[in-house]
Amino acid sequence: MDWQTSEDTVPSAPVTEADARSLLGRPPATGAWRDGDPPGRRRFAPLGPLRTESGDEIPAVRLAYETWGTLNEARDNAILILHALTGDSHVRGPAEPGHPTSGWWDDIVGPGGPVDTDRWFVVAPNMLGGCQGSTGPASIAPDGYEWAARFPYLTVRDQVAAQARLADTLGVETWAAVIGGSMGGMHALEWAVALPERVERLAVLSAPPVNTADQIALNSVQLGAIRLDPRFAGGQYYDAGDGDGPHRGLALARRMALLNYRSPTELNQRFQRSWQSGVSPLGHGGRFAVESYLDFHGNKFTRRFDANSYLILVEAMNSHDVGRDRGGVEEALQRVEARTLVLGIDSDRLFPIDGQHRIARSIRHTIDGDHAVVLASDFGHDGFLIETASVGAHLRRLLEA
Repeated sequence: MDWQTSEDTVPSAPVTEADARSLLGRPPATGAWRDGDPPGRRRFAPLGPLRTESGDEIPAVRLAYETWGTLNEARDNAILILHALTGDSHVRGPAEPGHPTSGWWDDIVGPGGPVDTDRWFVVAPNMLGGCQGSTGPASIAPDGYEWAARFPYLTVRDQVAAQARLADTLGVETWAAVIGGSMGGMHALEWAVALPERVERLAVLSAPPVNTADQIALNSVQLGAIRLDPRFAGGQYYDAGDGDGPHRGLALARRMALLNYRSPTELNQRFQRSWQSGVSPLGHGGRFAVESYLDFHGNKFTRRFDANSYLILVEAMNSHDVGRDRGGVEEALQRVEARTLVLGIDSDRLFPIDGQHRIARSIRHTIDGDHAVVLASDFGHDGFLIETASVGAHLRRLLEA
């Protein structure tokens, strides 16, 4: 899994006293955006009922999305940007009412940027099952109560089906480019395989062709941490007061996940064996700085995310296998018609670079032959969010191709 908020697009740093004070007070039972909250820059697209791969039906699906730039008369300048697991539609813009964090890719998307909004019409939806305006477990079901644990199991393919309906609603028949990183890269890859005629260019950043047993195993302990929190209450926690929701389990899941997003090199260089304060952690009750760092970000996460959504989205990520029922990965990737950029990070321990090379070998129209672009970075998986100068240069190459 991956983190994708503005504060996570910079190198790790020790937690200050001001940081700690910012999280005083009890966290809400859910950090989901709810109807009645400030909409911010979101727009909302009602998409009607959706039947999932597993056979369940969601009677009324809505996707929240944001846009930048202008769709031209020919409707051929639209770019779809797909966020990572815990991201949202707020690719660009300040933190403000409705948006707890500033844009997570401000250096990439904007006037004159690598994805130039003076030229391109950029659309970024919050994925189905998410908790920032799109239909998900915190949404109200037809019976007037939150879906909670009743929300149907989703696959990456279900989420792409909802995104395709959004494209229809916007009048976009073909995307000039579909760009996604991490879980968003899974969606981008699925777009190009399932709907090749609707994707002219494709950028797959730090994403694998399948979620492996190792990755599923890492995910399973995070899901267990949430479900074992007594305040999770089987997913029925939305009426709980502040501090009485499953924030401990969700924060622990986040702490586990963070260990996979950054590299040992970065954590060792940033924190070494430093203490958080003058109190020794060696039997005297103090803490190592890296422990406080993980706690701070775990606790902060509970204020902007929903535990049930985390379960739904991680299980959707586990479903990812672009070759499922398509003759295997290599045969499936032969369906891609888009001119493609495949990019990975050399220190990524969540989705190692061999997965990106496998994708590049099987797509016929990559701009770099049968090898992925490999960025050298100490930042691990999150390098695709942090190394914006290098990532931006490669996206420019793709969009100019």
